[in-house]
Amino acid sequence: MAADGSDVMTLTCVVDNAVEHASTLWGEHGLAFVVETGAGRVLLDAGQSGLVLLHNLKELDWRPRDFSAVVSSHAHADHTGGLLAFLEQTPGLPLFAHTDLFRRRYAERRKKPPRRIGPPAGARKFARLADLRLSSEATEVLPGLWTTGEIRRRSEPEGRSPRHLVRLENGSYVPDPYRDDLSLVWQGSSGLVVILGCAHAGVLNILSQAAADFRKPISAVIGGMHLHDAEKAQVDRVATVLAEVYGAPWVYPNHCTGVAGLLGLRERLGDRVKPCPAGTTLEF
Repeated sequence: MAADGSDVMTLTCVVDNAVEHASTLWGEHGLAFVVETGAGRVLLDAGQSGLVLLHNLKELDWRPRDFSAVVSSHAHADHTGGLLAFLEQTPGLPLFAHTDLFRRRYAERRKKPPRRIGPPAGARKFARLADLRLSSEATEVLPGLWTTGEIRRRSEPEGRSPRHLVRLENGSYVPDPYRDDLSLVWQGSSGLVVILGCAHAGVLNILSQAAADFRKPISAVIGGMHLHDAEKAQVDRVATVLAEVYGAPWVYPNHCTGVAGLLGLRERLGDRVKPCPAGTTLEF
């Protein structure tokens, strides 16, 4: 894949579980990033609600019509809940996501039927509002900014929840395979910046595929790493591989990484690990 590292990329966390101290932004259990380059501005994920997403964009002086594209990292409602509200204000934008985005997803509940946890509407409604660009392959969103496509090689643990389900045609439920989980990759001059949604495919699997496909070192990893329920051994494994295989890149965890996950990474990587609440802006 051709590199384009001549530009500067700026990344802002717009929605997260946590918010920078004294910020006027609102927090919620969800995630959204704004990625800016000289070629345009992209929204990665849309938080859990249009209310919080649109409030925070307004506080940061951005309007939906200022964007070039939207990317959805995966289908869960804490990443897609604000999508309709955003697209209704700027219809026709390209929406990049995996072909499995609109498969119905559920969360298991005790003594109750599983509840829906997918996007706020189906493919037909989104197709009326957005230019759907669904693919399982790596796709260029802006020059130098790509999706990973589907993470096919998963030799390392995934970011899995035992409650996440999909329903088969016969009506039975099975564990979600997380085929739709993808990330963004920026080809910077000093290496790859990998921007995660929830890393359900497994953060080490994502990094391995990105490094192999784009053939550059990993310089930074940002976003939800799905370590909040992970055993200490798994957190230690992630930290060890980041240090020994990827040369201790900068790591900015948030959302589903969890406090124990963040502290476990800091234990091995020290100040190379920094939190990334809503309001954080990073430049690469």
